[in-house]
Amino acid sequence: MLIGELAKRTGTTTKTLRFYEDAGLLPEPPRTPNGYRDYPDQMADRIGFIHAAQAAGFGLRDIWQILGISDSGNRPCEHVGRLIDQRLAEVEQRIAELQRTRRVLTELAERTARLDPTECAGYCDVIQPSTR
Repeated sequence: MLIGELAKRTGTTTKTLRFYEDAGLLPEPPRTPNGYRDYPDQMADRIGFIHAAQAAGFGLRDIWQILGISDSGNRPCEHVGRLIDQRLAEVEQRIAELQRTRRVLTELAERTARLDPTECAGYCDVIQPSTR
């Protein structure tokens, strides 16, 4: 199938498909006699996997590794499991950071509510080191 047809079938753009090819996520397809890319039907499944992996938070390098393992005839599930554990730990850390930021912003909002704007000096009396 031609690149436009594959893009339409997978809900992506031809530019994205060319990017995936350049990044090594898609193998270079055979060409028609007039030079157009001619993708086999199973590329739609591969692109679906790429999109699902991206939605799960995997980066292109991780996806490239997974596809490489699969393309070499091996089963990537053990590797994927390790990546999932690593990604989950990163998400948990990010959640903790966001919770700390939320606490700081809540404290600043409370300071703002108590502030007399006529007494505000310097950069801003609301944002100052905590006295704790």
